[in-house]
Amino acid sequence: MVWDMNDYPTSMKNLDELVRKKAIDMGNALLQDGYPEGRAIPIATEQAQKWYDEASPEEKESFRNEKPPQKSDRHGESKRGGKLLDADVKVNYQDKQWQVISKGAKKPSETYDNKDEAIDRAKYIAKNKETKLEIYKQDGQLQEMYDYSDNES
Repeated sequence: MVWDMNDYPTSMKNLDELVRKKAIDMGNALLQDGYPEGRAIPIATEQAQKWYDEASPEEKESFRNEKPPQKSDRHGESKRGGKLLDADVKVNYQDKQWQVISKGAKKPSETYDNKDEAIDRAKYIAKNKETKLEIYKQDGQLQEMYDYSDNES
């Protein structure tokens, strides 16, 4: 089930309105990518709060002025049929930050100043998704790879 600002999970009711708007938008994207509601809700809520805590006043105001999420919204689809759930994960350095991003995604799911933190998070995601993880050096060269698709690493 997708959500809008009038119909959303009960667990989001006490969130700041802007955090809720972001969580609904993120949650709908996760649902579209095939995440079950039980996983999409906590991920979206946590990431929306993180975004709010780290966003500049200009970013918050810009998002506040965007139209509210609608149940009919379509989020960008990857080349893999819109399913980032089974997409491999990678850690790379871009825009002066370490990014955790699913292959085929347009934006990273998270960014970090510290590479070890990015790797820890990416391992957690790749294990849960049972996919591969690629870790790149700052210069763009592949450093190491893990394959969690067989629950080996």
